[in-house]
Amino acid sequence: MELIITEMNITEFEGNWNETKGKLKQKYATLTDNDLIFEEGKKDEMMGKLQIILGKTKEELHNIISAL
Repeated sequence: MELIITEMNITEFEGNWNETKGKLKQKYATLTDNDLIFEEGKKDEMMGKLQIILGKTKEELHNIISAL
């Protein structure tokens, strides 16, 4: 999944994110719905939070999400 979001594909990302967040919750039981809330304009903040919670680098997190 491409992590770069443009205004034109925000709806597509949100639809894909709902599926992706379910897979992330299955893989990482410590994640909560609050950890995975996507708000327009706050993607970087959410991804940074996920990096901290999972102890992963930006690249590692990108690879994890891409592999789902």
